[in-house]
Amino acid sequence: MTLRDTAVAIRQEAARVLVGQDEPFTLMLVALLSGGHVLLEGVPGTAKTLMAKTLAQLTEAEFKRVQFTPDLMPSDVVGTQVFEMNSSRFVLRRGPIFTQVLLGDEINRAPAKTQSALLEAMEEKQVTIEGERLPLPDPFL
Repeated sequence: MTLRDTAVAIRQEAARVLVGQDEPFTLMLVALLSGGHVLLEGVPGTAKTLMAKTLAQLTEAEFKRVQFTPDLMPSDVVGTQVFEMNSSRFVLRRGPIFTQVLLGDEINRAPAKTQSALLEAMEEKQVTIEGERLPLPDPFL
């Protein structure tokens, strides 16, 4: 099966769930296949979350959603080092950004530092936690 055949099959399957969203869904699929990202804008109820979930399910990718708020810290998205009492050492608690399809809802509400953490992830396909660079899964959308 060629890539084109696979893309057609994914679009046909998505059409069973999504009504009137052929073009945005196709563009999301193109972004996933080409290593890009998507900015979805629209009024509530236009299936933005459903499109992202459907794309993840049809491509067997992991999906996570983050609701951005004015008090959201970068560590809430990327993760942080946490001291574990049992082992008396710091362990990495990965944030929701460690997924293949991440839906950031209302990114414009997030503080600048939190938005900057997303920019590193989108551009470099990695995050930096406590000076350590950690790669994100492939694909990452």
